[in-house]
Parts: sequence; structure tokens; C-alpha cells
Amino acid sequence: MKSMDTIKALGAVAALAVGAVAFFTLERPPVNVVQRGYRGTGLDEIYNPRHLAAQADLNKVPAMLPQLQVGPLAKTVYKNVQVLGDVHVGEFTRLMASMTTWVAPKQGCGYCHNVNNMADDSKYTKKVARKMILMVRAINSNWTDHVKKVGVTCYTCHRGNNVPQYIWFKNDGPPEAGGFAETYTGKNLMIGPNHSSLPYDPYSIFLKEDPQTIRVQATTALPGGDRHSIKQAEWTYALMIHFSSALGVNCTYCHNSRAFGDWSESTPQRVTAWYGVKMVRAVNTGYLEPVQSLLPSYRLGPSGDGPKVFCKTCHQGAYKPLYGAAMAPNFPELYQPAADTTDTGAMPAAAPPTAAPPTAAPPAAAPAAAAPPAATPPAETPTAPAPAAPTRQPPQP
Repeated sequence: MKSMDTIKALGAVAALAVGAVAFFTLERPPVNVVQRGYRGTGLDEIYNPRHLAAQADLNKVPAMLPQLQVGPLAKTVYKNVQVLGDVHVGEFTRLMASMTTWVAPKQGCGYCHNVNNMADDSKYTKKVARKMILMVRAINSNWTDHVKKVGVTCYTCHRGNNVPQYIWFKNDGPPEAGGFAETYTGKNLMIGPNHSSLPYDPYSIFLKEDPQTIRVQATTALPGGDRHSIKQAEWTYALMIHFSSALGVNCTYCHNSRAFGDWSESTPQRVTAWYGVKMVRAVNTGYLEPVQSLLPSYRLGPSGDGPKVFCKTCHQGAYKPLYGAAMAPNFPELYQPAADTTDTGAMPAAAPPTAAPPTAAPPAAAPAAAAPPAATPPAETPTAPAPAAPTRQPPQP
């Protein structure tokens, strides 16, 4: 009798444990599905309306001051204007006021400037801000294969914070065993992307200089010429999970689940993402790592490196930052001028590649939408259309 009672008690404990795991790890209804491709092709996007509602407030577009393209050039009025000397005083003043609300709403102008001498360069934040303006200009002008006509502003990443909420540093992890121990990849710690047990730092090897190739599935059952290991696949899965959580989408947003590596059956969003990976690398190596020497120690990571960006820095859980609302065209000064002779110390932007992905080129019969387009030339000074109305639901095909 006692043994039966013990078995029942253990069964109840086990059932409670299973229920707790299910409650905290599985998605509770409602869960909606959007068909994004032909039936039977595995192109269904799964999303939860509750999550979209929670994201709505985080992706509201702030109020924008009206454009003021009036007055002489800023470099003829103000001292020590090294980057924005090519814009009119009205634009210059409007952008400075906007940047204050985007980046330092509590500190005001004093966050970057010595308010007693605005031309003074003693604050590191002012020097960093110059580089970040150059970075935004390069993104909006040279990386339209990823940001399209929507572009980016300081607000895209900062959202009212001095430092963007979502950044990453090099993670050395816990001490590793030496000798004959297996090479440690940072698995099984539940601190990987989106709390997974996959390698916790796929960013250092994929989103910086000299990156490793993102693994592509073999096309044959036997190894053949494919020398990619399972460990490399785990790094790739970790990066893909970051993409998924950063954009609030599942794998089929970019891939066809019956042929993940096949570009001819992938969605156009996979091409956009391919350019995005290249852009993030260029931003990290061309703009963020060079300003590391300007940062105080408290702005650095545990390993002494500066902050870097990844997909979540801009997207913050939305399939398009700010649900696709176009802020940048309302700030033409955030695009590279046609002939800029006023910027000093500008770091050249890494031009987007024009070739197709070397390890995953679409076959000749692939639809035109699946092949990476040629690099878009720098944009002309844009007009200022009204911001697009955000949409909370993933786009229909």
C-alpha cells in the first residue's frame, strides 16, 4: 500500500514538473499563421498577437520637427563643425534637437557638448557622435540593398537611450579545460541567443572582420567535399536563432523549410538578410571598433572591447525596425552629400558586395527575386514623404 502511495506521489510530482516545463517553455494560444508562399511549400509564418501588441509601443515613431532647409551653411556660422558643415543652419539645428531627444533626452545638449563652449571637443561623446553620424550617412547611402528607402536614424537603435539597449561584447565565457578535453564552444549554458543551449557567442565569429563562412547544408548524403563540422552547424544555428528572435519571426521568413539551403526556393527576405549580415560586419569593423579607443572603461565589455551591433540593435523584435516607418527620408542631412569636402576624419564606408553569396549562389533557373541585386548607387538627396503607417502583422506575400 505504501509503495502504491509512493508511486502516486512520484507520478504527481512528475506530472507537475512536466506541466511547469510546458507552461514556461511552450507558447500558449492564440497562435496565428500567415501563409507566405504556395501551399505545401512550408512557407508559413507563425506569430502570436500578444507579442505583436507588446511590440507596438516599443516601435512607435516619435514626433518629428518640420524641415528647415534655410539659412547659410552651418560651417559658416558655427565653429569646429567637422561633419555637418554641409547642411543649412536650419537643418543643423533641427538635427541637433532631434538627436538630443533620440539619444539623451534627460541630459540634453550637455551630454555631448560643453554648454559653455559648444565648439569644445573635450567630451568623448561628441567625438563618438561625429563617427556615428558618418555611419548613419554611409548606411543610408551605401546599404540600400538592406535598409531600402526606409533608412535609419539615431533613433532606430537608441530609442531614447544613451547606449542602444541591444548591443554585444566579446564573451570569453568560463575557463576552458586544456589537454585532451573537447574544444569548448559555449554550449549547454542556457545563455545562448534567446536563452538557447547553443553556443552563446556566434557574433564574434560571424559579425566581425574575417568571419567564418556560415555553414550551408551538404547536397549529398556522404561527406564528399563538404568539410563543415557539426560544431560549425551549431554556431550557425545559434546565429539563426538570433535572427529569428531579433526580428520576431520564424525560419520560414527567409527559408523554405523543405530546402533551407536552396536559394531558388527561399523568399526575397533572405537576400535582404544576406546584405544585412554584410552591413553589420562593415558597421562593426569600420565604425564601432575604431571608436573603442575614445570610450571610457565603464563603456567597455568584460574583455575590454567596445560595444558592437547585431540584428536586434535595430529590429528590437520587429520584422522591420519601427514596423517599416520611414524616418530617415525626413532627415536628408543623414544621407551622404553628392560632393562632400567638409567632413574630416571620415572613415570610408565598406561598399556592399555585388556578387552573389559564394557558398549559396542561386541556380540559373532561380526566380529573379531570389538573386541578390546589384549594389544600389548612393541615394540622391531624398524628398520628405510622410512616415509610413506601421503595420503590426508580418507582411503577406
